[in-house]
Amino acid sequence: MKTTPKILIVDDEEIIRLSYERILEGAHCRVQAVWTWDQVNRAMQEEPFDIVLLDLRMPGMDGIDVLRELKARWPGSEVIVITGYPTLESVKQAVSLGAFDYLAKPVGPAQVIAAANAAMLHKQWALQREIPDQPNLKGEAS
Repeated sequence: MKTTPKILIVDDEEIIRLSYERILEGAHCRVQAVWTWDQVNRAMQEEPFDIVLLDLRMPGMDGIDVLRELKARWPGSEVIVITGYPTLESVKQAVSLGAFDYLAKPVGPAQVIAAANAAMLHKQWALQREIPDQPNLKGEAS
């Protein structure tokens, strides 16, 4: 990755948050971990994250509702759903709401890093497409 990715981990299980933090910090990412919608909202308002790793089953607002809010308020953030309770219905919902990826727990370190790398690459490509056409060497639009 060319830039240091900012990743927000959202999971109600402390052991999961700590595990993902350790994995991603070892891959030179800036990481923060939270477990409620209020904490997600506060963290994203302070500094939007490039990538959000999101559990679906959480107390209070569930992950699908959190995903809906994230994509409505911060559409440039890539969301990777990671759940211990995968269902076809939740996959369909997550994808239709704009999740970049959907992984079933348990997720190993290599899988977490690969998903984060792919999400960051996708985000960088999306940003490149938003840049208006630049003139080429002959002065023509490309």
